[in-house]
Amino acid sequence: MSPTPRPLRKLGFLTIGLFDEADPRRGHESTLGLITLGERLGFDSAWLRHRHLQFGISSPLTVLAAATQRTSRIQLGTAVTPLGWENPLRLAEDLATVDVLSGGRLNPGFSVGPPTHYEHVRGALYPDTGELEDFSPRRAERLLALVRGEGASSFAGTEGIEEYSHRVQPHSPGLAARLWYGAGSLRSARWAGEQGLNLLTSSVVKPEDDDHGPFDFAALQAARIRAFRERHPDGERARVSQGLVVIPTDSATPEQRARYQAYALARTPRTLAPQGPARLLFAPDLVGTTEELVERLHAHAGYREVDEVAFALPFTFGYEDYVQILTDLATRLGPALGWAPAAGAVEA
Repeated sequence: MSPTPRPLRKLGFLTIGLFDEADPRRGHESTLGLITLGERLGFDSAWLRHRHLQFGISSPLTVLAAATQRTSRIQLGTAVTPLGWENPLRLAEDLATVDVLSGGRLNPGFSVGPPTHYEHVRGALYPDTGELEDFSPRRAERLLALVRGEGASSFAGTEGIEEYSHRVQPHSPGLAARLWYGAGSLRSARWAGEQGLNLLTSSVVKPEDDDHGPFDFAALQAARIRAFRERHPDGERARVSQGLVVIPTDSATPEQRARYQAYALARTPRTLAPQGPARLLFAPDLVGTTEELVERLHAHAGYREVDEVAFALPFTFGYEDYVQILTDLATRLGPALGWAPAAGAVEA
Protein backbone atom coordinates (compact mmCIF):
# COMPACT_ATOMS: atom_id res chain seq x y z
CA MET A 1 0.00 0.00 0.00
CA SER A 2 1.27 3.49 -0.84
CA PRO A 3 2.29 5.67 2.10
CA THR A 4 0.10 8.40 3.47
CA PRO A 5 0.68 11.65 1.54
CA ARG A 6 3.24 13.72 3.40
CA PRO A 7 3.19 17.53 3.54
CA LEU A 8 4.73 19.06 0.44
CA ARG A 9 8.18 20.35 1.39
CA LYS A 10 9.49 21.90 -1.84
CA LEU A 11 7.53 23.41 -4.72
CA GLY A 12 9.10 24.11 -8.11
CA PHE A 13 8.06 24.56 -11.72
CA LEU A 14 9.41 23.53 -15.12
CA THR A 15 9.16 25.44 -18.39
CA ILE A 16 10.25 24.77 -21.96
CA GLY A 17 10.80 28.43 -22.91
CA LEU A 18 9.19 28.69 -26.35
CA PHE A 19 10.05 31.53 -28.73
CA ASP A 20 9.29 32.88 -32.18
CA GLU A 21 12.10 32.13 -34.62
CA ALA A 22 11.85 35.70 -35.93
CA ASP A 23 12.04 37.18 -32.42
CA PRO A 24 13.82 34.75 -30.08
CA ARG A 25 14.80 37.36 -27.49
CA ARG A 26 11.22 37.95 -26.37
CA GLY A 27 10.71 34.26 -25.58
CA HIS A 28 13.93 34.04 -23.61
CA GLU A 29 13.11 37.22 -21.70
CA SER A 30 9.66 35.85 -20.85
CA THR A 31 11.32 32.74 -19.43
CA LEU A 32 13.55 34.89 -17.25
CA GLY A 33 10.45 36.81 -16.22
CA LEU A 34 8.79 33.60 -15.04
CA ILE A 35 11.86 32.68 -13.00
CA THR A 36 11.93 36.05 -11.27
CA LEU A 37 8.17 35.80 -10.67
CA GLY A 38 8.72 32.36 -9.19
CA GLU A 39 11.23 33.79 -6.74
CA ARG A 40 8.82 36.56 -5.71
CA LEU A 41 6.04 34.01 -5.17
CA GLY A 42 8.27 31.92 -2.91
CA PHE A 43 8.87 28.91 -5.19
CA ASP A 44 11.80 26.77 -4.13
CA SER A 45 13.01 26.00 -7.65
CA ALA A 46 12.67 26.78 -11.35
CA TRP A 47 13.72 24.27 -14.01
CA LEU A 48 14.39 24.59 -17.75
CA ARG A 49 14.02 21.84 -20.31
CA HIS A 50 16.29 21.40 -23.35
CA ARG A 51 14.94 21.67 -26.88
CA HIS A 52 17.68 21.10 -29.47
CA LEU A 53 16.96 22.26 -33.04
CA GLN A 54 13.48 23.38 -31.96
CA PHE A 55 11.93 26.70 -30.98
CA GLY A 56 12.52 26.23 -27.29
CA ILE A 57 15.53 26.80 -25.07
CA SER A 58 18.53 24.99 -26.55
CA SER A 59 21.00 26.30 -23.98
CA PRO A 60 19.36 26.26 -20.52
CA LEU A 61 22.67 26.86 -18.74
CA THR A 62 23.15 30.12 -20.63
CA VAL A 63 19.66 31.27 -19.67
CA LEU A 64 20.20 30.16 -16.08
CA ALA A 65 23.46 32.10 -15.98
CA ALA A 66 21.38 35.19 -16.77
CA ALA A 67 18.85 34.15 -14.13
CA THR A 68 21.58 34.00 -11.48
CA GLN A 69 22.02 37.74 -11.90
CA ARG A 70 18.29 38.50 -11.58
CA THR A 71 17.53 36.29 -8.58
CA SER A 72 19.10 35.64 -5.22
CA ARG A 73 17.36 32.67 -3.61
CA ILE A 74 15.46 30.35 -5.94
CA GLN A 75 17.18 27.10 -6.94
CA LEU A 76 17.83 26.80 -10.71
CA GLY A 77 17.79 23.47 -12.52
CA THR A 78 17.88 21.67 -15.86
CA ALA A 79 15.33 18.92 -16.40
CA VAL A 80 17.04 17.37 -18.13
CA THR A 81 20.28 17.83 -20.07
CA PRO A 82 20.62 14.97 -22.59
CA LEU A 83 24.27 14.00 -22.31
CA GLY A 84 24.35 12.61 -25.83
CA TRP A 85 24.63 16.21 -27.02
CA GLU A 86 27.39 17.13 -24.57
CA ASN A 87 31.09 16.65 -23.91
CA PRO A 88 31.19 15.75 -20.19
CA LEU A 89 34.38 17.75 -19.53
CA ARG A 90 33.09 20.93 -21.13
CA LEU A 91 29.70 20.49 -19.49
CA ALA A 92 31.35 20.07 -16.09
CA GLU A 93 33.14 23.41 -16.59
CA ASP A 94 29.90 25.16 -17.55
CA LEU A 95 27.98 23.65 -14.64
CA ALA A 96 30.60 24.74 -12.13
CA THR A 97 30.76 28.24 -13.60
CA VAL A 98 27.00 28.79 -13.39
CA ASP A 99 26.93 27.29 -9.90
CA VAL A 100 29.59 29.74 -8.75
CA LEU A 101 27.68 32.64 -10.31
CA SER A 102 24.48 31.51 -8.57
CA GLY A 103 26.08 31.22 -5.16
CA GLY A 104 25.50 27.45 -5.07
CA ARG A 105 21.94 27.31 -6.40
CA LEU A 106 22.38 25.19 -9.53
CA ASN A 107 20.64 21.79 -9.70
CA PRO A 108 21.76 20.06 -12.92
CA GLY A 109 19.49 17.30 -14.12
CA PHE A 110 20.68 14.99 -16.90
CA SER A 111 20.02 11.73 -18.70
CA VAL A 112 21.85 9.43 -21.10
CA GLY A 113 21.07 7.87 -24.46
CA PRO A 114 21.61 8.77 -28.13
CA PRO A 115 20.55 12.25 -29.24
CA THR A 116 17.02 12.53 -30.62
CA HIS A 117 17.01 11.96 -34.40
CA TYR A 118 20.66 10.97 -34.18
CA GLU A 119 20.72 9.63 -37.71
CA HIS A 120 19.90 13.15 -38.94
CA VAL A 121 22.20 15.20 -36.68
CA ARG A 122 25.23 12.93 -36.38
CA GLY A 123 27.00 14.57 -39.30
CA ALA A 124 26.81 17.98 -37.63
CA LEU A 125 27.23 16.85 -34.02
CA TYR A 126 29.92 14.16 -34.29
CA PRO A 127 31.12 14.14 -37.92
CA ASP A 128 34.33 12.27 -37.17
CA THR A 129 33.45 10.20 -34.11
CA GLY A 130 29.77 9.35 -34.61
CA GLU A 131 30.36 5.58 -34.62
CA LEU A 132 32.59 5.77 -31.54
CA GLU A 133 30.52 7.92 -29.17
CA ASP A 134 29.41 6.13 -26.01
CA PHE A 135 25.85 7.09 -24.99
CA SER A 136 25.61 4.59 -22.15
CA PRO A 137 25.69 5.43 -18.41
CA ARG A 138 29.49 5.53 -18.70
CA ARG A 139 29.09 8.98 -20.23
CA ALA A 140 27.25 10.09 -17.10
CA GLU A 141 29.87 8.50 -14.88
CA ARG A 142 32.51 10.64 -16.60
CA LEU A 143 30.48 13.75 -15.80
CA LEU A 144 29.99 12.69 -12.17
CA ALA A 145 33.70 12.13 -11.67
CA LEU A 146 34.61 15.50 -13.16
CA VAL A 147 32.01 17.44 -11.14
CA ARG A 148 33.21 15.69 -7.99
CA GLY A 149 36.72 16.97 -8.61
CA GLU A 150 38.46 13.86 -9.92
CA GLY A 151 41.30 14.33 -12.35
CA ALA A 152 40.64 15.62 -15.86
CA SER A 153 44.30 15.85 -16.87
CA SER A 154 47.51 14.03 -16.04
CA PHE A 155 49.34 17.36 -16.02
CA ALA A 156 49.15 20.02 -13.32
CA GLY A 157 51.61 22.74 -12.47
CA THR A 158 53.30 25.76 -13.99
CA GLU A 159 54.43 25.99 -17.58
CA GLY A 160 56.06 29.29 -18.35
CA ILE A 161 53.69 31.89 -16.94
CA GLU A 162 50.63 29.62 -17.18
CA GLU A 163 49.32 27.56 -14.26
CA TYR A 164 47.31 24.39 -14.90
CA SER A 165 45.00 22.32 -12.71
CA HIS A 166 44.48 18.57 -12.83
CA ARG A 167 40.73 19.00 -12.19
CA VAL A 168 37.91 21.08 -13.67
CA GLN A 169 38.03 24.75 -12.78
CA PRO A 170 36.22 26.37 -11.17
CA HIS A 171 35.52 23.59 -8.72
CA SER A 172 32.24 23.99 -6.82
CA PRO A 173 32.37 21.56 -3.86
CA GLY A 174 28.62 21.41 -3.18
CA LEU A 175 27.55 20.89 -6.77
CA ALA A 176 27.91 17.10 -6.80
CA ALA A 177 25.25 16.79 -4.08
CA ARG A 178 22.82 18.71 -6.30
CA LEU A 179 23.05 16.47 -9.36
CA TRP A 180 19.76 14.90 -10.52
CA TYR A 181 19.05 12.06 -12.91
CA GLY A 182 15.93 11.89 -15.06
CA ALA A 183 14.76 8.28 -15.00
CA GLY A 184 11.71 6.71 -16.60
CA SER A 185 12.66 3.04 -16.39
CA LEU A 186 13.35 0.72 -13.48
CA ARG A 187 16.88 0.11 -14.73
CA SER A 188 17.75 3.82 -14.87
CA ALA A 189 16.11 4.49 -11.48
CA ARG A 190 18.20 1.74 -9.90
CA TRP A 191 21.37 3.05 -11.55
CA ALA A 192 20.69 6.57 -10.25
CA GLY A 193 20.24 5.20 -6.74
CA GLU A 194 23.49 3.25 -6.91
CA GLN A 195 25.30 6.43 -7.99
CA GLY A 196 23.92 8.39 -5.02
CA LEU A 197 22.16 10.91 -7.28
CA ASN A 198 18.86 12.71 -6.73
CA LEU A 199 15.95 11.48 -8.87
CA LEU A 200 13.78 13.48 -11.27
CA THR A 201 10.53 11.83 -12.30
CA SER A 202 8.36 13.31 -15.03
CA SER A 203 5.10 12.62 -16.82
CA VAL A 204 6.67 9.76 -18.78
CA VAL A 205 7.59 6.21 -17.74
CA LYS A 206 8.84 3.24 -19.74
CA PRO A 207 7.15 -0.09 -18.93
CA GLU A 208 9.57 -3.03 -18.65
CA ASP A 209 9.49 -6.78 -18.21
CA ASP A 210 9.98 -6.33 -14.45
CA ASP A 211 6.70 -4.42 -14.19
CA HIS A 212 3.69 -6.41 -13.07
CA GLY A 213 -0.03 -5.89 -13.45
CA PRO A 214 -1.82 -3.35 -15.67
CA PHE A 215 0.15 -0.42 -17.04
CA ASP A 216 -1.05 2.23 -14.61
CA PHE A 217 1.18 5.31 -14.81
CA ALA A 218 1.01 6.24 -11.14
CA ALA A 219 1.79 2.70 -9.98
CA LEU A 220 4.73 2.42 -12.38
CA GLN A 221 6.13 5.75 -11.26
CA ALA A 222 5.84 4.75 -7.60
CA ALA A 223 7.67 1.50 -8.38
CA ARG A 224 10.57 3.44 -9.90
CA ILE A 225 10.82 5.73 -6.89
CA ARG A 226 10.90 2.76 -4.52
CA ALA A 227 13.51 0.98 -6.68
CA PHE A 228 15.66 4.13 -6.62
CA ARG A 229 15.54 4.41 -2.85
CA GLU A 230 16.26 0.71 -2.38
CA ARG A 231 19.61 1.21 -4.15
CA HIS A 232 20.44 4.67 -2.75
CA PRO A 233 22.84 5.03 0.21
CA ASP A 234 20.33 7.39 1.89
CA GLY A 235 17.43 4.99 1.51
CA GLU A 236 14.08 6.61 2.28
CA ARG A 237 15.79 9.97 2.76
CA ALA A 238 16.99 10.06 -0.86
CA ARG A 239 15.57 13.07 -2.70
CA VAL A 240 12.96 12.57 -5.42
CA SER A 241 11.11 15.31 -7.31
CA GLN A 242 7.94 14.68 -9.32
CA GLY A 243 7.16 16.64 -12.48
CA LEU A 244 3.55 16.16 -13.56
CA VAL A 245 1.61 18.74 -15.60
CA VAL A 246 -0.65 20.36 -12.99
CA ILE A 247 -2.89 23.30 -13.96
CA PRO A 248 -4.89 25.01 -11.21
CA THR A 249 -7.90 27.00 -12.39
CA ASP A 250 -8.93 28.88 -9.23
CA SER A 251 -8.25 32.37 -10.57
CA ALA A 252 -8.46 31.49 -14.28
CA THR A 253 -10.98 33.23 -16.51
CA PRO A 254 -13.76 31.15 -18.10
CA GLU A 255 -11.87 31.32 -21.41
CA GLN A 256 -8.67 30.08 -19.78
CA ARG A 257 -10.47 27.22 -18.03
CA ALA A 258 -12.02 26.08 -21.31
CA ARG A 259 -8.67 26.26 -23.11
CA TYR A 260 -6.85 24.38 -20.35
CA GLN A 261 -9.44 21.61 -20.35
CA ALA A 262 -9.28 21.35 -24.15
CA TYR A 263 -5.48 21.10 -23.99
CA ALA A 264 -5.60 18.24 -21.50
CA LEU A 265 -8.39 16.45 -23.39
CA ALA A 266 -6.44 16.56 -26.66
CA ARG A 267 -3.48 14.89 -24.94
CA THR A 268 -5.52 12.22 -23.17
CA PRO A 269 -5.35 9.50 -25.88
CA ARG A 270 -1.60 9.10 -25.41
CA THR A 271 -2.18 8.25 -21.73
CA LEU A 272 -4.36 5.21 -22.46
CA ALA A 273 -1.67 2.80 -23.72
CA PRO A 274 2.13 2.69 -24.26
CA GLN A 275 3.18 4.81 -27.24
CA GLY A 276 5.73 4.25 -30.01
CA PRO A 277 8.62 1.79 -30.38
CA ALA A 278 9.86 2.61 -26.85
CA ARG A 279 6.36 1.90 -25.44
CA LEU A 280 6.35 5.10 -23.39
CA LEU A 281 3.43 5.71 -21.06
CA PHE A 282 2.34 9.30 -20.38
CA ALA A 283 0.58 10.68 -17.33
CA PRO A 284 -2.74 12.50 -17.73
CA ASP A 285 -2.53 16.26 -17.29
CA LEU A 286 -4.23 17.41 -14.09
CA VAL A 287 -6.57 20.39 -14.51
CA GLY A 288 -8.98 21.74 -11.91
CA THR A 289 -9.54 23.75 -8.77
CA THR A 290 -7.25 23.44 -5.79
CA GLU A 291 -9.76 21.19 -4.06
CA GLU A 292 -9.97 18.88 -7.07
CA LEU A 293 -6.21 18.78 -7.58
CA VAL A 294 -5.46 18.01 -3.94
CA GLU A 295 -7.82 15.04 -4.12
CA ARG A 296 -6.27 13.73 -7.33
CA LEU A 297 -2.69 14.18 -6.15
CA HIS A 298 -3.33 12.51 -2.80
CA ALA A 299 -4.75 9.52 -4.70
CA HIS A 300 -1.71 9.40 -7.06
CA ALA A 301 0.67 6.58 -6.07
CA GLY A 302 3.70 8.43 -7.42
CA TYR A 303 2.89 11.66 -5.63
CA ARG A 304 2.39 9.80 -2.38
CA GLU A 305 6.07 8.81 -2.49
CA VAL A 306 7.49 12.35 -2.67
CA ASP A 307 7.61 15.63 -0.78
CA GLU A 308 9.16 17.65 -3.62
CA VAL A 309 7.61 18.59 -6.97
CA ALA A 310 8.49 20.63 -10.04
CA PHE A 311 5.16 20.86 -11.83
CA ALA A 312 5.52 21.30 -15.60
CA LEU A 313 3.94 24.27 -17.35
CA PRO A 314 2.08 23.35 -20.55
CA PHE A 315 4.13 23.99 -23.67
CA THR A 316 1.90 26.26 -25.75
CA PHE A 317 0.21 28.68 -23.36
CA GLY A 318 0.74 32.43 -23.21
CA TYR A 319 2.72 34.42 -20.65
CA GLU A 320 -0.39 35.63 -18.81
CA ASP A 321 -1.59 32.03 -18.55
CA TYR A 322 1.71 31.04 -16.92
CA VAL A 323 1.44 33.95 -14.48
CA GLN A 324 -2.04 32.78 -13.45
CA ILE A 325 -0.93 29.15 -13.10
CA LEU A 326 2.19 29.98 -11.09
CA THR A 327 0.27 32.35 -8.84
CA ASP A 328 -2.38 29.74 -8.10
CA LEU A 329 0.28 27.09 -7.51
CA ALA A 330 2.12 29.27 -5.01
CA THR A 331 -0.81 30.90 -3.23
CA ARG A 332 -3.48 28.18 -3.32
CA LEU A 333 -2.49 24.66 -4.34
CA GLY A 334 0.93 24.61 -2.66
CA PRO A 335 -0.38 25.69 0.75
CA ALA A 336 -3.29 23.26 0.44
CA LEU A 337 -0.73 20.47 0.01
CA GLY A 338 1.14 21.55 3.15
CA TRP A 339 3.80 23.72 1.50
CA ALA A 340 4.90 27.11 2.81
CA PRO A 341 6.46 29.74 0.50
CA ALA A 342 9.95 30.99 1.16
CA ALA A 343 10.40 33.98 3.43
CA GLY A 344 9.91 37.24 1.60
CA ALA A 345 7.35 35.92 -0.90
CA VAL A 346 4.71 38.34 -2.10
CA GLU A 347 1.34 38.26 -0.39
CA ALA A 348 -1.55 36.49 -2.12
